[in-house]
Amino acid sequence: MDELDNPYRPGAGTRPPALIGRDGLIDGFGVTVRRALDGRPGKSYMPIGLRGVGKTVLLNRFTEIATHEGMQVAYIEAPETGDFRTLLASRLRKILLELSAGGPARRSITKALRALRSFTYQLPDGSSIAVNVDPLVGTADSGILSEDLTDLLVAVGDAVAEAGSGALLAIDEVQYLSGDELAGLITAIHRTSQLDLPVVLVGAGLPQLPGLAGDAKSYAERLFDFPAIGSLSADDAAAAVQIPANELDVEFADGAIEAIIAESHGYPYFLQEWGYHVWNLAVGTPITRDDVLAAKPSVIDQLDRNFFLVRLDRLTPKEKDYLRAMAQLGPGPHRSGDVAARLGVRVESVAPRRSGLIAKGMIYSPAHGDTAFTVPLFDEFLTRTLP
Repeated sequence: MDELDNPYRPGAGTRPPALIGRDGLIDGFGVTVRRALDGRPGKSYMPIGLRGVGKTVLLNRFTEIATHEGMQVAYIEAPETGDFRTLLASRLRKILLELSAGGPARRSITKALRALRSFTYQLPDGSSIAVNVDPLVGTADSGILSEDLTDLLVAVGDAVAEAGSGALLAIDEVQYLSGDELAGLITAIHRTSQLDLPVVLVGAGLPQLPGLAGDAKSYAERLFDFPAIGSLSADDAAAAVQIPANELDVEFADGAIEAIIAESHGYPYFLQEWGYHVWNLAVGTPITRDDVLAAKPSVIDQLDRNFFLVRLDRLTPKEKDYLRAMAQLGPGPHRSGDVAARLGVRVESVAPRRSGLIAKGMIYSPAHGDTAFTVPLFDEFLTRTLP
């Protein structure tokens, strides 16, 4: 069929043509935003899940809701290497300058800009953010990140509140924040909530995020919900494939959608990849099960070269050996001792390797002593590609 009309959109954080199966979270976040704007901030969300389940798509939907409700949005993808504070300062600067340009200068906005100027003196790379005000001496300039972030976000909260707005900090890949950065953010949001300021922090990350947040601050579970985002149910997965096609008057024959769901395991990104390739290969409507099976080589090749390989290429040979041993044991989770035994070494000797893979976001520990892949079907990919 015509590739130009193809409705499916495989991509990193690309919104699918039909956002299915997340209605409860989306509606709940809308309530969170409206309550914050009413001066009653409460728990916010940090959706967690494996790669390819739609966490970034959901985070983008949250920012749309916040913008529609009148909030100012600072969207940040936490850097795996680099400093988060510089990105945060840059995003907050944009918000404050836009507020200051909207009418007569408000005292709270000027104060927040001065606090931001003070905060930038502590950026670790020595850079500065261009703000045409004097620093607010004694505010956000202590060099203690949790204290300075608290000062800054309280000042920003006062500014957006006076402007009749609010502020949403939307952070993707939260697991890449350092312990100090995560603790500082949690401390700051804790304080803005206590002061009833319209500041909301929402994040998305891998399954280890609740543990990281709890290690950073023991009260994190009282500030955030950590809903687990997984593969779609059979009905939702079928709808995600069928609805976009039906809108273009294309049907699926019996068994075709079931075959796509079986091959993709219902993971949203894989559903889009399968839908995209099956559409391009099919001659016309209805799309048949034979069309799905014929598309399999191109789908697997695309996933291997793009979705999977880019992650494998970041690893050292020893780290690849560790993951290959996991793959030989199956999809997991696996006991760390079993992986070590597969490698023929003591579990203590590969503990640093395991920790490095967790830090790189390749694996996580669903329970003490267990290890699992953060990328769905990664065991199948490793079995195909690593000798």
